[in-house]
Amino acid sequence: MDKKADQRCVFCEIVRGQAPAHLIYEDELSLGILDINPFTEGHSLVIPKRHVPWWHDLTEEENESLFRVARIIARKLMKAFAPEFVCLYARGRRIPHTHIFLIPTKSGDFLDRFFNDLEKVQESAVELAKLRDPAALAAAALKLKGTEKA
Repeated sequence: MDKKADQRCVFCEIVRGQAPAHLIYEDELSLGILDINPFTEGHSLVIPKRHVPWWHDLTEEENESLFRVARIIARKLMKAFAPEFVCLYARGRRIPHTHIFLIPTKSGDFLDRFFNDLEKVQESAVELAKLRDPAALAAAALKLKGTEKA
């Protein structure tokens, strides 16, 4: 990645110790911190130490570290906050540095309501209906099966 890009990246600054963060856990390739704009108490982020926008562009070792650290922190969240589950999703869009959100979630809380609404849209949006067609699903599966190993 471009050196200038990672010099302007808040997550790279955190990795370098140049920006404040509430560190929860780290290993040689990844670190876990509290999100400064939490959805719920304990909302955490796991980031690779190397500046890479998308998780699927990380090395195999980096991905293993990222998801291992995510699992460790999720278990800490389960013990500390006793949620029903820990929601996980990966981003890299707004801040172009891979980050996994780990959000302790309970039925009816903000994030649970958001995902319930998102699933309703997924099931009822007219423009998505064609994607559910059995022929479209079969064609997509064929495309995926036909791609060479990444």
